[in-house]
Amino acid sequence: MIGLLCFVLGILASPFKSKIRLAAENAALRHQLIVLRRKLRGRVQLANSDRWFFVQLYRWFPSILKVLTIIRPETLVRWHRAGFRSYWRWKSRSLGGRPQIDADLRALIRRMSIENPLWGAPLGRATHSRRTPQARV
Repeated sequence: MIGLLCFVLGILASPFKSKIRLAAENAALRHQLIVLRRKLRGRVQLANSDRWFFVQLYRWFPSILKVLTIIRPETLVRWHRAGFRSYWRWKSRSLGGRPQIDADLRALIRRMSIENPLWGAPLGRATHSRRTPQARV
């Protein structure tokens, strides 16, 4: 919704922009496409002529700085995934409560309970008879 609103406002404001500024913005975007297509692998490498072009364009039109960000689509997707990853890590964090027991301590308790059959609550009829009330005669 916000994107649509920005798009509509941009269309409404576009007749008031100077034609030279609009042409400079188009030149910057086209040069960015040329730079992105020229790269082979990995990070985008700017040549000195590219840097000079962007610096001169910025000197003539300082408002063009919003357009001068070169981001590959893979980078944007990676940022998006990292954002979701950090959100769900934050969402599923421990909120306190009882502290966790170490795994070796749990293994020791389990081993001791197996080795000591009398340890803990009795099982079977004795447990059942203890829970049901006895009628006195």
